[in-house]
Amino acid sequence: MNLFSRGASPRRSASAVAPHPSAGAAASAPAGLPDPALAALTGEWQIDPAHSRIGFSVRHAMVTTVRGAFTEYQSRLYFDGRDPARSQAEIIMATSSVDTGVEQRDAHVVGRDFLDAANHPHMRFASTAVQLAAADVYRMTGDLTIKDVTRPVVLELTYIGHVTDPFGYERVGFDGTTTINRSEWGLTYNSRLAEGGAMVSEKVRLQFDIAAIRTPSPAGA
Repeated sequence: MNLFSRGASPRRSASAVAPHPSAGAAASAPAGLPDPALAALTGEWQIDPAHSRIGFSVRHAMVTTVRGAFTEYQSRLYFDGRDPARSQAEIIMATSSVDTGVEQRDAHVVGRDFLDAANHPHMRFASTAVQLAAADVYRMTGDLTIKDVTRPVVLELTYIGHVTDPFGYERVGFDGTTTINRSEWGLTYNSRLAEGGAMVSEKVRLQFDIAAIRTPSPAGA
């Protein structure tokens, strides 16, 4: 499975087994029920790294926002368009792969003050439940593990759409967000400003902008 092989061909990347609450309910579908047309999307999918972003944003010095992303990760996705509650998702991110656009800042984030990548090389999100919240909106509950601390989080996922590209690949899109208090995962480093505020906000927004490609079924399946 080419763990963390960011540049792998979509057909050959990590084996897919778990999904997003990707079933989007169309406006014409009854409230609280998935769009029946999404049944055709049931199956295994994998994130396309070239068209996806797993990132974060955090307020810095109280006046600006720093944005970054994890550039190396492994995903396992399964989507059930008939019964979204059966959908599953797992994403394992390499903590050393943080990219904020500033090398010195990246080194600080992956160092002992924050992610401590040398001792905790991975952080992981694994879904535990999926619920249809509104038309094209899903609520995915899951466990987020950072520095060996596991706590529940809730992602709000929006189904963007489904297409077949000119190369014959089936693609589906989702946007997901959640906000965490970093100290709850042991990310407690901070320094204070002269005005009394925090240099780095306690709240961190995690963003999952996902383009997934259907995993081909094994021959004979």
